[in-house]
Amino acid sequence: MSRLVSSRKRLLRVRHVQHSQAVADVMRARDEVSQLSHNAERISRVRAELFESAEHTNGAAFAAQRELATRLERAGRQIDGAIYDARRRVDETDARRLHADRDREVAERLTEQAKAAREAAAEARLSAIPRYRRMQSKETDA
Repeated sequence: MSRLVSSRKRLLRVRHVQHSQAVADVMRARDEVSQLSHNAERISRVRAELFESAEHTNGAAFAAQRELATRLERAGRQIDGAIYDARRRVDETDARRLHADRDREVAERLTEQAKAAREAAAEARLSAIPRYRRMQSKETDA
């Protein structure tokens, strides 16, 4: 019976590590979304600042500003796609975390059941010993 308990404890440790890894993956994915969102805000802010000043000395400078604005807009659209993918990864990793959490809880219950079964078996063995033998073993212990 103690083999069962030790194997269940080992399973519980594995499930605990898997759950910890899943939580770390979720946090990493959320950080990535946050970083991408911050970059998207910075890009939109830089693009908006391009046309705040109306000091155009020549057409070449204006054309360069338009080119830069176009590139910033394209980068913003690409970051929006990356943010969408990152949020989808957050959802997927959160689902894996929930699954790992359920597995950990099942392992905890199995460990508790194995401990209870071991204790019940020990009680059954003890109660199977005839009463006079139990009394004799208590006298020798004292």
